[in-house]
Amino acid sequence: MIKTILIDDEPLARSMVKEYLQPHTEIDIVAECNDGFEGVKAIGQHKPDLIFLDIQMPKINGFEMLELLENPPAVIFTTAFDEYAIKAFEAHAIDYLLKPFSKERFDKALQKWMSSRVADTKNTSALIETIAPPEERQRIVVKKGANIVIVPVHAVYYIEAFDDYVKIHTKEGFYLKKKTMSHYEQTLDAASFVRVHRSYLLNVQELTKIEPLEKDNHVALLKNGTRIPLSQSGYTKLKSVLGI
Repeated sequence: MIKTILIDDEPLARSMVKEYLQPHTEIDIVAECNDGFEGVKAIGQHKPDLIFLDIQMPKINGFEMLELLENPPAVIFTTAFDEYAIKAFEAHAIDYLLKPFSKERFDKALQKWMSSRVADTKNTSALIETIAPPEERQRIVVKKGANIVIVPVHAVYYIEAFDDYVKIHTKEGFYLKKKTMSHYEQTLDAASFVRVHRSYLLNVQELTKIEPLEKDNHVALLKNGTRIPLSQSGYTKLKSVLGI
């Protein structure tokens, strides 16, 4: 039996997917979720083969939910919004269904997945990395143990590269996030967050001073006492943002 989960805050949208799935007796709907928090929990509990996922939902969006999963299942997006680069979705996700979609269009998406029956998590990660909804410029969603934490970007001191992850440093300590430095450099406000080194992205609101080191090197001193090395190009960018 194939296990699937419906994750959408609209009951009518879930009802439509359930109706379209009725002829497919080999597929078992093991859970229905109203938001991404419920989705993360249900996926961890049921380990589905496929999920039908909305993008714009309360609390956290579909992208942020996927980021919290170690091994995301196959995804068919179901959404009323078309501004998230449909061609990119079609390239990386199983499919992208724009509401309201017909049963024929739904069956086509399902057949596409049934033909492959392989969840390509690498492509899912590429999808998450490629597209960032507007709210992701204002917050970072992280997982700490069994808890999901929403960190406002203004509470971030700096972001540090850490192998295949980044460390999100805050007053409470740091959180690990499986993202790239380039993602946050492109996503966060360039007037507030500056890539001052290949391994560091700095919140300029946390900067107290820039100190010279030997030769032409410099270091940034933050309000909490952290010293961040500045590359030559990072030093130039930081001065430009500060208007000096």
